[in-house]
Amino acid sequence: MVRMEATTIDDAIAKLIDIYDTSTKLAKETLNNEDYAAYADVVYPKLTVDVLEWKPIDRTEPFGYVDRAGRYSATLSKPRVIERYLREQLERLTSNYPCKIYVSESDIRIPPEYIRGAPSATEARRAGDVADIIPRPTLDEVHDAIIDGDWHAFNGPELPLFHFGPQRFDIACARIEHYTGINVEHVQKYILFTNYAMHTTEFVHFAMSELTSEDSRYVGLSLPNGQVIDRETATSLGTETLDLTSRFQMPRYDLITEAGDGITIINIGVGPSNAKTITDCLAVLRPEAWVMIGHCAGMDARMRIGDLILGNAYQREDHILNTRIPLGNPIPAIPEIQKALEASVDEIYGSDNSLMRTGTVLSTDDRNWEWHTPENLWNWLKGSTAAAVDMESSTLATNGYRYRIPYGTLLSVSDLPLHAVPKLPAQAQAFYSNSKEAHVMCAVRAMEYLAVDPERLRTRKLRRTLGEVPFR
Repeated sequence: MVRMEATTIDDAIAKLIDIYDTSTKLAKETLNNEDYAAYADVVYPKLTVDVLEWKPIDRTEPFGYVDRAGRYSATLSKPRVIERYLREQLERLTSNYPCKIYVSESDIRIPPEYIRGAPSATEARRAGDVADIIPRPTLDEVHDAIIDGDWHAFNGPELPLFHFGPQRFDIACARIEHYTGINVEHVQKYILFTNYAMHTTEFVHFAMSELTSEDSRYVGLSLPNGQVIDRETATSLGTETLDLTSRFQMPRYDLITEAGDGITIINIGVGPSNAKTITDCLAVLRPEAWVMIGHCAGMDARMRIGDLILGNAYQREDHILNTRIPLGNPIPAIPEIQKALEASVDEIYGSDNSLMRTGTVLSTDDRNWEWHTPENLWNWLKGSTAAAVDMESSTLATNGYRYRIPYGTLLSVSDLPLHAVPKLPAQAQAFYSNSKEAHVMCAVRAMEYLAVDPERLRTRKLRRTLGEVPFR
């Protein structure tokens, strides 16, 4: 492994991309030509930063700082996908400390299953002695040791620079594509989650309107069927002519900007398991923020159907991340997200704020929680300050906290089960029809507000006391 010192940050990134592209090209040639021994050179690139001297820096810096001088490294996959992110992180780190940057081939080979367009490796793996040269995807290399602050990850000869290993990155990208149906390259930096196709349809209406506006910053819309609509196409199409159907579990729509700081919305379906699954994957792309826009049960008899709940605390009854983040760890609200959502509600609904309140969101893994006996419900809720009950918000917030990605929740009250207003089909459909556009636009406007100045999101609130890496 020969380490090449990079003369500039752009040089370093170019070298990373070149090593990865050369390796993946070689993989395809090797499998096509049956020259399997050459696969030994199909490897991920490695980025190493030597921080030569520790010194005090601006204490408001949310990332790009270290606790001590030393060697920090990361073996990376798909550097093109996170090119802008890598550039920003290296610029921040090298501006804070004297550093030397090195790029090299790693000693970790790339499984062909993670290379788009690679031929099948089935026959190659039957080719006698050389079969072992072609690696299989292995769960031994897929873990969150760095994210979760494992002792050994932070006490080896080289300190971690990035949050994920290359196969953890690759399997996450593969699963994003598996669940959403389209390539990861168009995922934007600001992500909305919903449970409803009606919300994604409203989002597409907004997107098409933006694409036909001359002063819009958006340049394209990626649909779950793989179609990408550009400005020219948008002017000749109506939303009604678009095929918004998807055979995939979590349909995704990307409203794209040149800088990648547009908005992605994903219909994640119902339940905390889905919420954890998709955020475990999206986290590798280092989005700036994610926000849940869903429906909830209102807990206060003074509430009305259609009221908005801005989550400012999370009561975790979803039972899905307790082994990763103990229940005793507080999940703080992110003020920057809260302010953006409050401002957007003012913009969309006007100055009458009586329809919105902040409060605790209780997330449960039991969809039919309200079917328990009145006594059991009383005993369950008597110590709670929950204003709303849903199934996903606490999971999304907890995984945002865990992955250091700012998060928020804006829910709309769809039923009041403790006060004789259960969710029934006729009433629900009427509520959906009246609320869906405004609800979606509150979240969209908040994301646009944050995208104007992403520095306001660079919060220190999510940085850990121990077990932290230099990159955001």
